[in-house]
Amino acid sequence: QVQLVESGGGLVQAGGSLRRSCAASGRTYRYYTMAWFRQARGKERVFAAAIRWGSGITYTADSVKGRFTISRANAKNTVYLQMNSLKPEDTAVYYCAVDTSGLIRRGVYEYDYWGQGTQVTVSS
Repeated sequence: QVQLVESGGGLVQAGGSLRRSCAASGRTYRYYTMAWFRQARGKERVFAAAIRWGSGITYTADSVKGRFTISRANAKNTVYLQMNSLKPEDTAVYYCAVDTSGLIRRGVYEYDYWGQGTQVTVSS
């Protein structure tokens, strides 16, 4: 079992920045992949970014590329999502997730563990 605890998020004006954190505990393993997804109200949960824990290789969705950056702190078992130049359309509940396959995949059903999710609201 892997437990994920998220922090950060909240309300920010358009053009502002936020940083999300996700701390993993339990049966963590350096070959896992950690990712961030987001779900706007009334819409499906979609992939935002992922990082392979061991190598640090990242992949970012086109919709947020150049504005969002995923990173990790190995010693803290924590993954971050730095969100810059935020837009009202970035408003969503953001979730972190773990894929125990170690691959970088974008499908919701390919991830095995999920954080509790936190609302990010970007005002215009």
